[in-house]
Amino acid sequence: MNIEKVIEDGRITLKISGWLETKTAAELQAQVDELSADTEELIMDLEGLEYISSAGLRQIVAAHKKMNGRLTLIHVQPEIMEVLEMAGFVKRLHIES
Repeated sequence: MNIEKVIEDGRITLKISGWLETKTAAELQAQVDELSADTEELIMDLEGLEYISSAGLRQIVAAHKKMNGRLTLIHVQPEIMEVLEMAGFVKRLHIES
C-alpha cells in the first residue's frame, strides 16, 4: 500500500493505493494519528485502492470518529464501494464519486 499526503488550507487528502488490509492498516492508522486538532477536513482518495479488508474498514471508521464526521471518501472504485455497502458504511460515511 502507498499513502500520499497532500495538505492545503486545513484540509488533508490521503491518496491511498494498493491493498488496505491487516499488514498495511497500521500505516493508515499512523497517518490518522498524526492529524492535528486544527485539521478541518480529512479526505481519503481511494482511486488507487484495489482491496480493503475488515482491518482497513476499522481504520476508516477510526478516522471518521477522530474527525467527528469531517471525513470524505472520494473516487471510490466499484469493488471497494461494494464492500462499504455490505458493511453498512455508505449510510454513515460521506462518500463522493
